[in-house]
Amino acid sequence: MFTRDGRNPIVLFFSILIFSALVSFTNAKKAPSEYKGRVENKNFHILRLDGRLDKIVDEKAVISKIAEGFVFAEGPVWDRRLKRLLFSDVRDNKVYELKDNVLNKFLDPVFEGEIPKGMRNVSANGLTFNADGDLVIAEHGNRRVSSISVNGKKSVLASKIDGRRFNSPNDLVYDSRGNLYFTDPPYGLEGYDSSKMKEIPYNGIYKLTSEGDVILLDNQLTRPNGIALSPDENTLYVANSDRENKVIMKYSLHNNYISKTAIFFDANHLKSRGVPDGLKVDYFGNVFATGPGGVLVLSPEGDHLGTIRTGEITANVAWGQPKGDHKCSSNTLIMTASTSVYAYELLTTGCVP
Repeated sequence: MFTRDGRNPIVLFFSILIFSALVSFTNAKKAPSEYKGRVENKNFHILRLDGRLDKIVDEKAVISKIAEGFVFAEGPVWDRRLKRLLFSDVRDNKVYELKDNVLNKFLDPVFEGEIPKGMRNVSANGLTFNADGDLVIAEHGNRRVSSISVNGKKSVLASKIDGRRFNSPNDLVYDSRGNLYFTDPPYGLEGYDSSKMKEIPYNGIYKLTSEGDVILLDNQLTRPNGIALSPDENTLYVANSDRENKVIMKYSLHNNYISKTAIFFDANHLKSRGVPDGLKVDYFGNVFATGPGGVLVLSPEGDHLGTIRTGEITANVAWGQPKGDHKCSSNTLIMTASTSVYAYELLTTGCVP
């Protein structure tokens, strides 16, 4: 049997299939070019809840697994000076470096010596850079915020408030004036709030001023965790990673104090695995917050626009390599998700430290 114009329909059918495949391949969005990891992830998909997501998340983009084999990956940060990604394994006492698609151990171990009795996790968690290019680390085991300079010198930035040791600093963010904001939940301590090693009766949010003073901003959250600033630096976002109160708070900043507190997003109705954890803000004020189901994409008003689902419990996010010289030209979202690290190209941009 042939078609009316004399062509064999079987040949025509397969020709159409081949042509369609070629067109699809040509139009397919590739993984971020600077990351040559595997693209295949059958559990990855985008949950779209609001049309505004279409201007932020490209449905044709693919996720790239750029590293794997960790106990619990956390604290990603892009080093724009040395063009590398650093991240911690919070349950394996290590910090890793991914540079030119080669993975190496950067700090092994983070906590040196015998692990004190009563400590649950002793590794680093959140990582960032200050204006001088020093790596700044939230340390669980040493219960402090420390730094490593570009020439390798280690320094303690803060370890106590009012003479009492912190619980286990977790995540941190700098503002443009050199002030550091960080959270201090009890995750490094066995028994958490009931730990005999706990010297502070609350779990705090702090500001380490550029002059070196430690100021308590808030002590009302049960599990303060991820932390980020709005683009104008007037609002501080903090995730509360408590299964009984899964919320992201926003704090209006005024000098060294908080002038207003409100719930930015309530995640208690979300039934997927995970709790609010690490978060970042893009150049336009949209918030990318790890939480139940993956990475929640929230508008500046706190509307849930959609979720980037990785298929693993996702603990933190960071902006990857900028596309140009400007530090706010990154459109790659780095996601640390339990045993793996992923990269995903967005339609929006964010700032690296």
